[in-house]
Amino acid sequence: MHLARALILCRMNSRLLLPLGVVNLLGLIVLAYFFLSSNQKIYYVDSTVLVNGYKGMQLARQEYQKKTTAWKANVDTLANEVKAQIMNYEKESSKLSPNEKQLSQELIKTKQNQLMEYQRALNAQAQQEDDKMTGDVLNQINAYIKKYGKDHGYKIIMAATQYGNIVYADENLDLTKEVLEGLNKEYAGQ
Repeated sequence: MHLARALILCRMNSRLLLPLGVVNLLGLIVLAYFFLSSNQKIYYVDSTVLVNGYKGMQLARQEYQKKTTAWKANVDTLANEVKAQIMNYEKESSKLSPNEKQLSQELIKTKQNQLMEYQRALNAQAQQEDDKMTGDVLNQINAYIKKYGKDHGYKIIMAATQYGNIVYADENLDLTKEVLEGLNKEYAGQ
């Protein structure tokens, strides 16, 4: 089910990426023209490095991992209970009356359905928690970059992504290291 959802998202993303890429390219051309004609430098940060290097994200991922481990343990416990009930039924079914067999089968089926519903609910909760965690961290990073840009008098700071919004940039214009250091210091309360 997750694979099918991922394939659908990939197809949707691939349909969206080309028009978005063209729009991004046109925007970059306009920005480059504006800044080159006004002798302004365009600075950038590598968003992947920022997100992965940010202590706030690392801590959030650890907390999320703890939750998913606990959720998995709960699912495993319930699945083992269902398996044990099935094995018990298989051992005892020859001794049961037809009525008792039917009741046992219905009980097992009900438990299996409850397990599947619980797994679906946990998957939905995990997705919501992941979205919230990522959104919160990105908001913190974006707020810091805005503050950093204002404090240093920059007119624009762009984000390089894995999708290639910035195809080439002089490494001297890369602010990633300085921003990441400041971001982590701010997170640590320094």
